[in-house]
Amino acid sequence: MASSSAPDPQTYLAELAPDRAAEIAAVRDLVNDAAPDGLEEMMLYGMITWAVPLATYPDTYNGQPLAFAALAAQKNYNSLYLMTVYSSAGRMGEEEFRARWSGPRRLDMGKSCVRFRTAVDLDQGLVREVLAGCSVEDFVAAAKAARTR
Repeated sequence: MASSSAPDPQTYLAELAPDRAAEIAAVRDLVNDAAPDGLEEMMLYGMITWAVPLATYPDTYNGQPLAFAALAAQKNYNSLYLMTVYSSAGRMGEEEFRARWSGPRRLDMGKSCVRFRTAVDLDQGLVREVLAGCSVEDFVAAAKAARTR
């Protein structure tokens, strides 16, 4: 499933095969535990997304809530999108994230997308640190600064 029309995360999980749903649910729990206060969990872009609500930051470039992190089951793997790593809004940018990765599997990553098959493939401590290392206020400030460039 590359993109879903599910209206909420629970429906999204119910649409997945049980083994895939278990892996996505485990990483969802990780993100829910580690993400800063002020984010809203929702479906956005066909993925489970943790975003800055429009009530907090309405002036986004596309009128959609500002995505902080997202989680999706793709056809052959799962994806965890860490926008703070891509934008370097938090304490850790992409270069440091790559250097510090010590997961049980080799890091498979794009700009913000960490690809994995199972939750245990992730360096969960590092993922927690990245998510907790950026406040909503700092993330919004980085988004505003990027728009003025």
